[in-house]
Amino acid sequence: MTPTTLFFILIAIIIIEFVIDTTLDVLNAKHYGDKLPEPLQDVYDTEEYLKSQAYKKERFKFSMVSSVFSLVLLLAFFFLDGFAFVDELARQYTDHPILIALIFFGIIMLGSDILTTPFSYYSTFVIEEKYGFNKTTLKTFVLDKIKGWFMLIIVGGALLSLIIWFYQWAGSSFWLYAWAVIAVFSVVMNMFYAKLIVPLFNKQTPLEDGSLRQKIEAYASKVGFNLDNIFVIDGSKRSTKANAYFSGFGHEKRITLYDTLINDLEEEEIVAVLAHEVGHYKKNHIIINLVTSIALTGLTLWLLSLCIGSPLLSQALGVATPSFHIGLIAFGILYSPISEITSLLMNFISRAFEYQADNFAKETYAGAPLISGLKTLSKNSLSNLTPHPAYVFMHYSHPTLLQRFRNISST
Repeated sequence: MTPTTLFFILIAIIIIEFVIDTTLDVLNAKHYGDKLPEPLQDVYDTEEYLKSQAYKKERFKFSMVSSVFSLVLLLAFFFLDGFAFVDELARQYTDHPILIALIFFGIIMLGSDILTTPFSYYSTFVIEEKYGFNKTTLKTFVLDKIKGWFMLIIVGGALLSLIIWFYQWAGSSFWLYAWAVIAVFSVVMNMFYAKLIVPLFNKQTPLEDGSLRQKIEAYASKVGFNLDNIFVIDGSKRSTKANAYFSGFGHEKRITLYDTLINDLEEEEIVAVLAHEVGHYKKNHIIINLVTSIALTGLTLWLLSLCIGSPLLSQALGVATPSFHIGLIAFGILYSPISEITSLLMNFISRAFEYQADNFAKETYAGAPLISGLKTLSKNSLSNLTPHPAYVFMHYSHPTLLQRFRNISST
């Protein structure tokens, strides 16, 4: 295969993925105005449903503009030898392979972030503001950007440096060492993410004593779930949308409730949502997802090791001097069809896990408050209640509200 042939294969992959994603988005958008299914007609009144349709349509149009912009930008970078230009720029400052890679990715990511920040700003301060969701201040928006950059530089830079060092030291066997480091990192992050990362962006406080905590503790005791860590996170500093999640395992496990969730739902509904999260833990979903993620990382690194040494990858991007970082760019695009397949599999498994967690909540607590809580959360976030089945299959990690209603309501 010639570098030119590989170049056009990369372009074809990018364009085909764009066409597939756009087609799914258009199909999904055509269902925005569908009549609500009978079990969900109590979610919205007429005015609220019209508002939800308007919100979805505006987000769809914005998504189309931003995705076309990203595609044009990426294709221009390919055809104008942008990777070669940035590589040469990085080599002007050093000849050390690791430092070249760090400068290379630093320039690309910083440039990309600068170009896409106006879209992020518009999404937050125009669309989300218009529909009453945004609570983010300009100060928080800017600070989030800066903190994100530092996280990327420190964590991302350290991992990339280690992987390249392993490659220089161990050759094609580097993937084993890189896999071990990433596996350990994944376990540590899974256990301590709430302690190490979340405080950089949000304030977490223990759930105060009161009837809600008493009900949660009573439920936890009933199902034999040792839960000392129940925290409330100030999600309202950025958005009115609500959420709850489970993190960690062993002694580090904790339930985190958004303050917006506590404000939006009745106490019985909150306990039902928490019962769903406990179900994930009891069914070992957290461990299964972690092990699966680590296994997929190993597969990706092994495939990378098979081709990263080929000069063809760098030459296809117009770079004469073969390097790990240029090869990584080409490999990432070549791997994306496989990534799509693994994502489909992970979404399928995730949807099955959601049904299991819903069933656990129904069996150990009650189904009715879980259904009413899910309906309220969908209403308050102006969720799409009539998505296209193909879009659900490709993108949804959770079943639709209608599917969850039918599952929870079944005997």
